Amino acid sequence: MVEGTVTYDLLPNVELQAYALWAKKATEATLKAPGLIEFRAHRGFMARAQVRTTTVWQSMADWAKFIEGPWQQMEAEMRVYATNLRSELWGPSPLPMFREPLRPGK
Repeated sequence: MVEGTVTYDLLPNVELQAYALWAKKATEATLKAPGLIEFRAHRGFMARAQVRTTTVWQSMADWAKFIEGPWQQMEAEMRVYATNLRSELWGPSPLPMFREPLRPGK
């Protein structure tokens, strides 16, 4: 399993309605990507213009196909609305006790 995180800041005076339409279109395309397990989106509490999306993929190959394909156009379109784009890719912990989420009382 591979987890990709993208963070960015919305540009000052961004047209929110246009951004929302782009975000909907980009999310719909992402949800159709082979190997996608989960998509999450968050806004920063401290700075309303901060955005973080997280995608979880079955394999590195699935993620790579997405990044080399649909993501290219999405990223180019995103730059109309966003700045400070940062991407990170994460894999599971090598320690067996941390491979699944830990929750209190379980």
